[in-house]
Amino acid sequence: MAAADGQVIAQKEQDLLSLLGREETTEYAAASFKTDHVINLHSLENTAAGVLDIKISHRFGFLSEGLYQLFGLDQATIRIGADYGITDRLSIGVGRSSYEKSYDGFIKYKILRQSTGLRTMPITIAVLGTTCIETLHWAHPERNNLFSSRMYHVAQLIIGRKFSNGFSLQISPTLVHRNLVETASEKNDVLACGFAGRIKLNKRLSLNAEYIYLLPDQVAAGVHNSLSLGFDIETGGHVFQLHFTNSTSMIERGFIAETVGDWGKGDIHLGFNISRVFTIVKPKT
Repeated sequence: MAAADGQVIAQKEQDLLSLLGREETTEYAAASFKTDHVINLHSLENTAAGVLDIKISHRFGFLSEGLYQLFGLDQATIRIGADYGITDRLSIGVGRSSYEKSYDGFIKYKILRQSTGLRTMPITIAVLGTTCIETLHWAHPERNNLFSSRMYHVAQLIIGRKFSNGFSLQISPTLVHRNLVETASEKNDVLACGFAGRIKLNKRLSLNAEYIYLLPDQVAAGVHNSLSLGFDIETGGHVFQLHFTNSTSMIERGFIAETVGDWGKGDIHLGFNISRVFTIVKPKT
């Protein structure tokens, strides 16, 4: 009896130590999305610390332009960018777009990270700030044109959750500030809200979707809400994103406040993003 009681006590102590061991660790959710972008929108994910992510983004013309433009294949808008992870929570990036010959930069920081264990957090929250400079020639160079008129800024919260291994959702309240607008009816400050999700189809393939709702009476007539559908395909060190979108621009100012494509009229771009990562600083073991 004494030996049996001793075994029971020892087992309880082992179970308790095991339980305490589990409670002393925190596990953070990872791979909510394949890259730090869903399609156009930034995702919950950051570029890992010490990693450089080179991105090439491409949009063909509208499918509605028909056979003469080979359903948009005769035209192209491109962006080349580089993102870098300073820490696992802080990343920065720069890029250059052929759309209005724009240069852009961003900084993104994870305020909270979804986790379980010692520190339990049900969601991830990140803050994103971007700026953009347009470098087209002035339409009226004889005027007293201001450099600040070419600048655009965006502030965005990204709030989301990885619900399971194969399903993630996020919401992105956004403020776009435009220093100069073309007409008095347009607002300098534009409020919008983005919604995005991912469904994992298999180990290397996922389905992504995003929609950006613009509050009414802020932008020019003919501007539509951005809607994009696509697939992420992982091939080793590359992530290939193939998608359909009514947004021509690949920077926040453009695809949030200046999308003129209408899905109902076939104003849809076939596009892709290619992401290739390089480890610049190896993580400490």
